[in-house]
Amino acid sequence: MDRLTEMEAFATVVDQGGFTDAAKKMGISKSAVSKHVSSLEARLGARLLNRTTRRVSPTEIGLAYYDRARRVLNDAGEADALVTAMQSAPSGTLRVSIATDFGVNHISPILGEFLHAFPEITVNMVLNNRYVELISEGFDMAIRVGELEDSSLMARKICETQRRMIAAPSYFEEYGRPERIDDLNEHKLLHYSNSSAGNVWKLTAPSGEQRQVRTAGWLTVNDGQSLLNAAVGGLGIAYLPSFLYAEPMRQGLLVDAMPELPTDVQGVYAVYPPGRYIQPKVRSFIDYLVEAFRDKGPNDW
Repeated sequence: MDRLTEMEAFATVVDQGGFTDAAKKMGISKSAVSKHVSSLEARLGARLLNRTTRRVSPTEIGLAYYDRARRVLNDAGEADALVTAMQSAPSGTLRVSIATDFGVNHISPILGEFLHAFPEITVNMVLNNRYVELISEGFDMAIRVGELEDSSLMARKICETQRRMIAAPSYFEEYGRPERIDDLNEHKLLHYSNSSAGNVWKLTAPSGEQRQVRTAGWLTVNDGQSLLNAAVGGLGIAYLPSFLYAEPMRQGLLVDAMPELPTDVQGVYAVYPPGRYIQPKVRSFIDYLVEAFRDKGPNDW
């Protein structure tokens, strides 16, 4: 007899508490279930079940075998489900968390093409600037910029961006250009309030030394686009990613405040909960993003 069928019959008897209910669960006769269990016990050379006229219960050996058998059966079920899922068209609701600045400027414009390519998928895109807990908050995946804090998540790099200090030419005409990192203490800085580091810029000097700038800013706001607008308006120096400043810099609306400083290159990642396989809807969206951003970054946006 088939070993997996014997294991399934035994485990179902334990789950259901008897042969009759196990037979109903499996859709076979009671005698067939009994034959499978007897064959299993004979092959193992051990009694797995205590049988009385009123109830059936596993022996000590049977209980230990049940724990392992149930794992095997669950794995077999997952394997079957995996094959079915991988052969079926991606479908269902994809709930994804995306940092507001990146989502508005670079994901929203390309969503239509993805939805037309995968009509069975519906997207619930949540734009926010906080760190969400994927599993507990019910997200299938997230797109995050910068260093990944949670190493337990699976991640795939989509592209790269870089952060630089930028300001309008009119600002430098009025206040001068900083020549050294220490000179920033005398300038009007535009801060991002949602940064985990607070109003602190972590910069790398030309020597490679890591420096921190703690100067209070003229403006603090929790939105990168607003900081960009303020910088274009000549209100001060902002420290922003290239996916925000690249276009206005090409137009001459912004310039690099200290071009001699090394750039801070950051990855843009798709992250998703760990598991034995990626859901087709998640895989299809990540593959789409990797292709869509193939020629982007770190400074070319």
